[in-house]
Amino acid sequence: MKLGKVKYCAKCVAPSSSAVPVEFDSDNVCSACNTSQQIQEVDWDRRLKQLERLLDQYKSKDSSNYDCIVPVSGGKDSYFQIHLIKNVFGLNPLLVTYNANNWMKEGYDNLHQMRDAFGCDHVFFTPSISLLKRLNRLCFRKMGDMNWHAHCGIQTYPYIAAVQHNISLIIDGEHGFMDLGGMHSYSDYVELTQRFRLEHVQRGFDWHDMVGDEIDKVEKNEMISYMYPSDEDIRRVGVRGIYVGNYVKWSGNENARIAKQYGWKEAEKAFDRTYRTISNLDDMHENGIHDYMKYVKFGYGRATDHVCKDIREGKMTRDEGIEIVRKMDHVKSSDLWRWLEYVDMTEEEFDKIADSFRDRRVWEQDSSGNWVKDNLWDE
Repeated sequence: MKLGKVKYCAKCVAPSSSAVPVEFDSDNVCSACNTSQQIQEVDWDRRLKQLERLLDQYKSKDSSNYDCIVPVSGGKDSYFQIHLIKNVFGLNPLLVTYNANNWMKEGYDNLHQMRDAFGCDHVFFTPSISLLKRLNRLCFRKMGDMNWHAHCGIQTYPYIAAVQHNISLIIDGEHGFMDLGGMHSYSDYVELTQRFRLEHVQRGFDWHDMVGDEIDKVEKNEMISYMYPSDEDIRRVGVRGIYVGNYVKWSGNENARIAKQYGWKEAEKAFDRTYRTISNLDDMHENGIHDYMKYVKFGYGRATDHVCKDIREGKMTRDEGIEIVRKMDHVKSSDLWRWLEYVDMTEEEFDKIADSFRDRRVWEQDSSGNWVKDNLWDE
């Protein structure tokens, strides 16, 4: 059997089957590596002054309203964003959290510690747990992503809050697709858009696609918190979303160092599918079975993502990264059992649905019916 349909970056370990847009140049270097080179060329002192001038435009003149909204999960990046926005630039942010109901203990503790550390007002929005269970099942069947509701929720509810509170500025961290795949250049100053939310973050699905399913019945009135505000409301309030990663030198490792100064703590034990203990502590399935589905679909997982980041930062070699990927990307994580009980599904049902989403660029079945693929270490 000959596959040979996937190639890997010559500098990091990113595959051409990437779940985020990625391109390869004539030297077989991925767009994320090429974009990351720009980090060394940017005048970050100048960018920081640009950010200061931008933020000054949104400060409440009479302190009668919040200056901005910062969507937060309580993670290292949330801590860094609040540190920057409140303690460095002196704004008064309203923190907004979408509760996906999959907390790790460390993540939940960090979220509460964050409020104490920074003294900010905080909206903690929790959808109906019954709805969350149905959306987990429904979206897993529909697109192989049980966490679709979380992606949609954190990209929608802060905008609902912005319209409700007449707050014009929403401040996010880094542009994930730019960081992972080099989707944009640092000269683009890309901002949050409804189009990016729908077409990329939400896989092209919106709230109305969840209504009327015959198995996991979801009603329209249950999806209110996933309905993006109207164009008229966005224009009336003047809502604008920016990424601070365009203005400061973004590094998850550095963000964690700063977060620890405010009492933030990393995971107490290692994950099954990645060596990093500083990322995705707000949702036990993000580094676990949700990420395993990325491996099933695209042939790689969170260990690959984290290795790529650390190779680009010069914290490990490509050979070291390959060894980590070889050991971790394929692992079926132990949090699966929590999720199966949560949604009332058997492992056999899970595997059958998961297999239906395998990307044929990556996977083929051998004569015995086993799924096989090209591997990075077989290059």
